[in-house]
Amino acid sequence: MFKLAVYLRKYAKETILGPFFKFLEAVLELLLPTLMAFIINNGVNKRDSDYVFKMGLLMGVISIFGFLSAYICQYFAARASQGFGTDLRNGLYQHILGFSFAQIDQFGTATLTNRLTNDVNQLQVWVAMMIRLLVRAPLICVGAVIMAMFLDLRLSLILIATIPIFVGLIYVITTKTAPLYRQYQQRLDRIGRVLRENISGVRVIRAFAKTDDAKERFAAANDELMQTGLAIARVSSVFNPLTSLVVYLAIIVILWQGGQHINEGGLLQGEIVAFISYVNQILYALLVISNLIILLNKSIASAERINEVLSVVPAGSQAATDQFPVPASTAPIITFDGVSFGYNETGKRVLQGIAVEIQRGETIGIIGSTGSGKSTFVSLIPRFYKATTGTISVNGLDVNRQDVHALRRRIGFVPQQALLFSGTVAENIRWGNQHATDADIQAAAETAQAAEFIDQMPERYQTFVQRGGANLSGGQKQRLTLARALVGKPDILILDDATSALDFATDARLRRALKRWDQRLTLLIVSQRVGVIRNTDRIFVFNDGELVSVGTHDALLQTSPIYQQICASQLSEEEMRQ
Repeated sequence: MFKLAVYLRKYAKETILGPFFKFLEAVLELLLPTLMAFIINNGVNKRDSDYVFKMGLLMGVISIFGFLSAYICQYFAARASQGFGTDLRNGLYQHILGFSFAQIDQFGTATLTNRLTNDVNQLQVWVAMMIRLLVRAPLICVGAVIMAMFLDLRLSLILIATIPIFVGLIYVITTKTAPLYRQYQQRLDRIGRVLRENISGVRVIRAFAKTDDAKERFAAANDELMQTGLAIARVSSVFNPLTSLVVYLAIIVILWQGGQHINEGGLLQGEIVAFISYVNQILYALLVISNLIILLNKSIASAERINEVLSVVPAGSQAATDQFPVPASTAPIITFDGVSFGYNETGKRVLQGIAVEIQRGETIGIIGSTGSGKSTFVSLIPRFYKATTGTISVNGLDVNRQDVHALRRRIGFVPQQALLFSGTVAENIRWGNQHATDADIQAAAETAQAAEFIDQMPERYQTFVQRGGANLSGGQKQRLTLARALVGKPDILILDDATSALDFATDARLRRALKRWDQRLTLLIVSQRVGVIRNTDRIFVFNDGELVSVGTHDALLQTSPIYQQICASQLSEEEMRQ
């Protein structure tokens, strides 16, 4: 948890002044029972109304100053905790944005979301409580015992005797609840993952009539969370009653012994009243300490989870200092040299021994069976994943040596899943280039074959797109994501099965428009359809993670059995002879 204290540096004033004013409030509060004893002994018993009035006025003034001190502390605690939470959330989010796809997959979207929200909120609450109560509660306990010792040393020994009992209770509660809170956060991650999958996949669930299965899956995750929560509640619920029981037993003993001291003339009525007030202050402070300990256990579990994310060095920031190089016109723009890749070091390699060169301005078709490694191949070029072995070079320089932002600005990537953000059509396209003019946006939309449906929208480029593009068809979303990639004017454009929702006529117009867009554009098209890639300059055929064949459509029909099988499943004999 101390590693995260760096986010409190900006709020050093608040974290110092807040506890100071809480300390002042506690000192003022400790004076009140003693003043009450003076009023009873010197005012009420002696029937001195002036003394009672003066001391009562003094107690009122002390109470007002105590209120003001508490208010100022609350203000500083709110500023520090809210600022700490905001800065930590921003820092954590920026750190996660630097993760590679593999690092994001390592954690999972659900747990990263929970760590950004629930865990940060938990630490934010702890900071507020720490400033407000961490000084006050122990001070009240210690101060009340000291004040009680001044009133009657023998009775104060009863309070001192209860201290080992409280220490033992705190130790037991801490050791029991700490692992339970970590487990609770893990199960909260699981319920978030199940909920996200069920909601995002609700159409599939309903299409296959799996609503009951989805309910059962969520109920099982929810029940696990409930059971862990109940286990925490069972342990935590014992602490407050046991604390109260010990204190009330101490009060009974104090009253019994105090009564004897009063009869003996060694203790006045006001002093026993003040003594009981100090015992009640100790009881309240102990209950606060118990809640702080429970909160601390939660916060430690949250801090460990956040530090686990922050300890991962983002792959995008590793050894990436060189800018996107300018190559010789004859040099390959992309080179794979003995590249192999696996999503984990011990698992099966998704790609094995890839060695190939792609020239500037080439159009490459990439085809193969499902799971053959096509998408992984193109994902390695912009360094979404890092090759396990071998070297990938863009413009003659290893991608691991290039600045990742400069590299990706020169590569337009259109993924399989067309993802749009809430905002206007123009804003979505401008994601590819924040400085794009309206003319640039329109030109990119026309090339992507999106202008034809955008012009039919009521507000054209200012039409609002719902989150995820829910108010657009699949083909419209794909064309907008392609326009988003084109507006950045990339040197390399990768279409990862990005035209699957387009009809053949629109797809043909799109490929012709891309050729006119930029003759130097290097285009990589991943597709399952032979008709999409048959006219490309070269075709890469993948099978089980290996690049088994490279050539033109006509050449592969003569030399590649796998390509022949793919064509036979999609084309008629007449089409294959053309």
